[in-house]
Amino acid sequence: MTEHVWSYKSTAGHLAGTDLTGYKVEAIDGGIGKVDKHSDEVDDAYLVVDTGVWIFGKEVLLPASTVVRIDLDERKVFVDRTKEQIKDAPEFHREKHLDDPQYRQDLVTYYGMGGPFGGRLI
Repeated sequence: MTEHVWSYKSTAGHLAGTDLTGYKVEAIDGGIGKVDKHSDEVDDAYLVVDTGVWIFGKEVLLPASTVVRIDLDERKVFVDRTKEQIKDAPEFHREKHLDDPQYRQDLVTYYGMGGPFGGRLI
């Protein structure tokens, strides 16, 4: 079953209403930053991750479906992408992209069906 790009996987351990702000974000190959903002909205859930100095202070938007596990005790969010995949994602600008349908479609293409991962959310 393919889960919606903008929804948390049922196995991720996400509890609706949990404030993930400040949680560390771990890619497959190591830490990438901290959650700066997140949304729990149905079919519109995402994380805005501040990568700090790792990629020169860039913020990235990760659809909720990239989250594989949330560790509430350790305050960490684990995602199913590498640092390189996240670094190469479409550039995010908070002031114009949170409500931009074309940017959202670009992310769906990048992270979802028909994207650079052969249609797989790895």
